[in-house]
Amino acid sequence: MQRAETKTRARALQLLYAWELQGRPPIRQVAYDLLEWSEGRLRRYETAEQLAVTVSIEAPRLDEVISNAADNWRWERIGVIERNILRLALLELERAEVPPRVTISEAVKLAHWFAGPKAPAFVNGVLDRLARDNDLL
Repeated sequence: MQRAETKTRARALQLLYAWELQGRPPIRQVAYDLLEWSEGRLRRYETAEQLAVTVSIEAPRLDEVISNAADNWRWERIGVIERNILRLALLELERAEVPPRVTISEAVKLAHWFAGPKAPAFVNGVLDRLARDNDLL
């Protein structure tokens, strides 16, 4: 069984993925549509929605920081899932509510679950650099 925090991160990632694919409408609308589509089966979605709202508001700033840390990768080349995993993790690193190694581990886990086979190493590398550059590790 997964920890509640892991489920929250996964739900926030799903919201952000839908948000980006739909052209970035308000997250609350995406959450409502997703909840309706799942026939209300999603419990405790509020925390994930709040997290996704914060990431969506902070996205331009987060994207710039991530883009600078992702050597040799143009922002457009980074997949939608990977971009949103990195946004979530960077926000979490900045908040410093969870140890950086836990944040990175959770992000890599999301990359294993939702992204391609090369994504976990990429996510780990970018987040490790961000953490080291900010003296978090």
